[in-house]
Amino acid sequence: MQGEQQQEAAAETVSSSDAPEDGPGDAVDVSQNISDADAFKILLEMKMKKRHKEPSLPSTVTELATEEGSKVYVVGTAHFSDSSKRDVVKTIQEVQPDVVVVELCQYRVSMLKMDEKTLLKEAKEINLEKLQQAIKQNGVMSGLMQMLLLKVSAHITEQLGMAPGGEFREAFKEASKVPFCKFHLGDRPIPVTFKRAIAALSFWQKVKLAWGLCFLSDPISKDDVEKCKQKDLLEQMMAEMIGEFPDLHRTIVSERDIYLTYMLKQAAKQIELPRASEAEPRKCIPAVVVGVVGMGHVPGIEKNWNTDLNIQEIMSVPPPSTSSKILRFVIKATVFGLMGYGCYRIGQRTVRLILSMPTAQNCLQKLAEIRPRHSTSC
Repeated sequence: MQGEQQQEAAAETVSSSDAPEDGPGDAVDVSQNISDADAFKILLEMKMKKRHKEPSLPSTVTELATEEGSKVYVVGTAHFSDSSKRDVVKTIQEVQPDVVVVELCQYRVSMLKMDEKTLLKEAKEINLEKLQQAIKQNGVMSGLMQMLLLKVSAHITEQLGMAPGGEFREAFKEASKVPFCKFHLGDRPIPVTFKRAIAALSFWQKVKLAWGLCFLSDPISKDDVEKCKQKDLLEQMMAEMIGEFPDLHRTIVSERDIYLTYMLKQAAKQIELPRASEAEPRKCIPAVVVGVVGMGHVPGIEKNWNTDLNIQEIMSVPPPSTSSKILRFVIKATVFGLMGYGCYRIGQRTVRLILSMPTAQNCLQKLAEIRPRHSTSC
């Protein structure tokens, strides 16, 4: 079941500084006599006291609820925005969630633990090594598409001097400060998204989209980013370029809306309270969840919230089309052809260079002199 495959990137307990302020002797006695179940209950009570019944939330937060009474606070963000970072921090501090879900998959989780300087450098650099890795992970066409989208992200990064995903890193940090808070990756794996996106396009649509992405150069200001709090900047730029490709919009945006909604619902299942013994009956309470997603996904999540969702279909990868196979063959043939021609040219120049050396000329001259002598002796 897909819900069981949610990945927990962080689940840390509260630090000792958040414990009740007792004397040193009392603290030692408590730590020696208290059971694990009682300690869990104490920390849970502390968490509940910090949780505001009527939290003061930013305007970018949408509140949803499940039939079981769980609450989900969806923070709509712009991926390149300091304001979004503050919104995420405030929301987590106010509601003290049981689970935090972010719009990331396992292929992008590394950005959570990288520092801003390294991320900024990585986001700006698109090299052959990254291209090879993308093709190895996703195939030729999907890999090329991923690199083109990285180029869009790199363009924004260069224009703003700001690394993407700051709101996700803030969510990761804040979740680690909340007792027993789990951290889930809620986005569909990026290889599946790209492969489905490529399969949805005809050959000429792929060429046209690639051309538009390659020649992206419009300047972007920080004001433009904040204006896009109503719609994520990266997704807005993509929407402008793929507006004439409804199937591409469906795979990149609409299907991911469904997947994100499904994962938020899975995270919002009731949580079980600790028991002092096996004989004690199980008791469950509604969960509190914070979702951190691009603002462009919020309307789709609201739309799908009360719908029974099945994500099997949107997780399947269709077989490559005939045009994709032909294009893959042409690209490979071109690459190998260029490599072969390059080796030929390099080899030709190398031979000429060796033959032009005095030592090589002397050897050839001696060989030329030896041959006539050998012929005469025979």
